[in-house]
Amino acid sequence: MFGAAGGTARARAATRPGPRTLDVSVPSAALGRTAPVRLILPSDFAARPEKKYPVLYLLHGAHDDYTSWTRETDIEAFTEGRDLIVAMPDAGPTGIPSVWRGGPDYETFQVKEVPVLLAREYRASGVRAVAGVSTGGYGAMAHAARHPRAFTAAASYSGILDTTAPGVPAIMDAIVARENLPAASLWGHPLLNALTWRDFNPRARATGLRGTALYISQGSGVGSGGDPLPGILESALWPSAQGFARALTLLGIPATTHLYAGGGHDWPYWKREFTASWPMLAHALGVPE
Repeated sequence: MFGAAGGTARARAATRPGPRTLDVSVPSAALGRTAPVRLILPSDFAARPEKKYPVLYLLHGAHDDYTSWTRETDIEAFTEGRDLIVAMPDAGPTGIPSVWRGGPDYETFQVKEVPVLLAREYRASGVRAVAGVSTGGYGAMAHAARHPRAFTAAASYSGILDTTAPGVPAIMDAIVARENLPAASLWGHPLLNALTWRDFNPRARATGLRGTALYISQGSGVGSGGDPLPGILESALWPSAQGFARALTLLGIPATTHLYAGGGHDWPYWKREFTASWPMLAHALGVPE
């Protein structure tokens, strides 16, 4: 299914933040550098050297890194005793795991190079599911749409699901600019390079999601209380999620959607949504709930 990009490179020696958790440095031709991936191995990994395992890919959000899922959630304890590998690959400082214009190719890194490494060195099977928060939610849906059947399931928690919806290109530009990068370094100008923006837009590529189990969650951000910023960010993406869900309905592509009132662009909501999506992810991976 996957090409051999980066397939000859070997992971460098891993560090071990926890009993089942490894940080692996992966030499990447797509990125032109070595990039980290955090892994959580199955509890019986060492005891069953003949066994292969499905992989759950968890993607981080903007201005965060590959450690976020273990820092913000109990994913290590949650997967204890479950026969799967959890892989949390780097997506760079913006957290947008795409093919950058004349720059790094995080899509190839995550969709091709990391799976090749896991199959070769960590006994990963060909069964994969992907989930992500914020820009990682974008990545989950974009990867699954642009690589049909590569993932059995995809879940987005407050993801950017229609990158050309009104106001969303400005959000993407702001994410890029916050890391002191030129806005056009992602996909070019939203109008002058409209075909490129469309090519990387999950909504525009939604037909590629047919046959993939889908979970989409998004809050309205209205009345979230406390710090207003998470609510403002969530509300800015509300129309994008609604449009994406409508597009799936028009295409006859089934999806579990949870478009809820309130909420914020923050981990308390994403942790809840991951738990809600877990039965779907577990079924797609072939592991017990």
